[in-house]
Amino acid sequence: MKHILSVLVENKPGVLARVASLFRRRGFNIDSLAVGPTEDPTISRMTIVVDVAEHPLEQVEKQLHKLINVLKISDLDPKESVERELVLIKVDATAKERPEIIEIVDIFRAKIVDVSQKTVTVEVTGTGDKIKAMEDLLRPYSIRELVRTGKVALGRGSVTET
Repeated sequence: MKHILSVLVENKPGVLARVASLFRRRGFNIDSLAVGPTEDPTISRMTIVVDVAEHPLEQVEKQLHKLINVLKISDLDPKESVERELVLIKVDATAKERPEIIEIVDIFRAKIVDVSQKTVTVEVTGTGDKIKAMEDLLRPYSIRELVRTGKVALGRGSVTET
């Protein structure tokens, strides 16, 4: 079972390494990791997606709380949170294929962010399912390169985590 952890940490050097090391020592594989500053520049939010099918997550949460720079941990329920990823996809695109690619981009409310004589680079933001569907539709055009961010997530509604 996959869990999305939102971990608020002090924005200091070495915090990411200590958190990742804790997961490594406990034998967890991190599926996705995104880190960035929050509305308070002294605090960063780590969004960690981890598969905990074989190990209990509670032990890791307790050990995370013991790390000095960790301020708060939230296990986000997918039904009670908003989650997104960003993907850049560079696709081969002949003059004949471009209108078809543009149509796919428009349907998915994505953006073309770069065009060359032989390629088109598309930016897609959304859920994992949306990104996979678009990737599947663009694959016949020969995907040259693909880069994907980690998942970022926040709880729904007016409740804040800070």
